[in-house]
Amino acid sequence: MKAKADELGGTPPPPPPPGKYFENLNNVNIPDSPGAAVFSNLAVTGVTGNAPATLKVGVDIKHTWRGDLVIDLVAPDGSTYRLKNSSGNDSADNVIATYTVNASTEVANGTWKLQVRDVARYDTGYIDAFNLTF
Repeated sequence: MKAKADELGGTPPPPPPPGKYFENLNNVNIPDSPGAAVFSNLAVTGVTGNAPATLKVGVDIKHTWRGDLVIDLVAPDGSTYRLKNSSGNDSADNVIATYTVNASTEVANGTWKLQVRDVARYDTGYIDAFNLTF
């Protein structure tokens, strides 16, 4: 049986992404070491129960030496989940990645935070975007 769009000569629309998606596009400057931790916050509402064991954490950080950065996800209750450790050997620019976190013990609704610390000198950057897919 043909899809409705095929009958009309078009292509069917793509399926919606699974789960609920939340995003923060506000830039947050990351001070150079020994800088304090900075946060990008996401208010999550309308998700029933706990977060999944496969919570997707999208990170887009512009930085001139990504090895300087320690990145954590902070759950609404303050629990932290390490996404990335610092590495003196990682001289590439930027952190653009999606991490999978087992957050199944966390209540989904509340304010989630991306916490970033620059632990080495001379390079700077900013959080460009942070998202969660439940």
